[in-house]
Amino acid sequence: MKTAFLFPGQGAQAVGMGAEIYQAFPAAAEIFDKANDITGMDLSGLCFEGPAERLNSTTISQPAIFVTSAAILEVLRTEPATSDITADVAAGLSLGEYTALYAAGAIGFEDALILVQQRGRAMQAAADATEGTMVSIIGLDEKKVRELCAEASEGELLAPVNFNCPGQIAVSGAKTACERAETLAEKYGAIKAIRLEVAGAFHTEMMSSAAEALTKALSNCDISEPSQTRIIANVDAEYHQSSEEIAEGLAKQLTCPILWQQCMERLLADGVEQFYEIGPGRVLTALMRRINRKTKVVNVSSLQAIRGLLEQTPV
Repeated sequence: MKTAFLFPGQGAQAVGMGAEIYQAFPAAAEIFDKANDITGMDLSGLCFEGPAERLNSTTISQPAIFVTSAAILEVLRTEPATSDITADVAAGLSLGEYTALYAAGAIGFEDALILVQQRGRAMQAAADATEGTMVSIIGLDEKKVRELCAEASEGELLAPVNFNCPGQIAVSGAKTACERAETLAEKYGAIKAIRLEVAGAFHTEMMSSAAEALTKALSNCDISEPSQTRIIANVDAEYHQSSEEIAEGLAKQLTCPILWQQCMERLLADGVEQFYEIGPGRVLTALMRRINRKTKVVNVSSLQAIRGLLEQTPV
């Protein structure tokens, strides 16, 4: 039976994430402690105690989610009852693709964490230099969302960028264009339009300066060829074939759409039957329910969930 590990992206963070797991498993504590040393800040303290405003910032949330996911993964790898759960494929939503690459052995922990930290800073800097945001459109198909963007843009940048699941597409662009999209969404038949709590217009050309900075950072990073565990890319729903392709895909992520629904449909078509969401929250578990109702995702986001797995009764 083919197995996939899925890793969440920005937005999955919550104050308290990883705290109980840190206390219960020395393997997880080691990951958090190592992350504090690498980043030069009390990242574990921000994960466990907040404050929420700091944890939710792009510069903190990205390394925080990566480290929490890596700590949970380390527990699964080191506990005898779960060490035989291995992935044929790894996938991650946007930021989560870095965790997927780490899980697959393509990037080492320190390199991946430094990259994620640099990515968060670069995205924040690009957001500060532009006036952009994002809106999630609920209940419309791609054709209708594109029509909505065409009317709402009024010559400004506005495009669908996050294809999460049927009926959930996020658009990104100029703040004023996003405001018009919110107002016009009902006219196109949307159930609702939700302004996302993000710093800027992610996955558009407004992030081109961040993509340039990230390309530079990636050139200094040691990336291995994918081996036993295959990694599917957000930008084209194809499997990464080489280290060059990985670096290219990670840079493109910042200015190109994220094709999560297509990635999951590809994995299902390729015979993946068992999915584990590893990391904070339940976002990917919920999205899969909309993509394919019959597919079960084992959510591993809490101490309770890990204990359930260790007893071989997934929560």
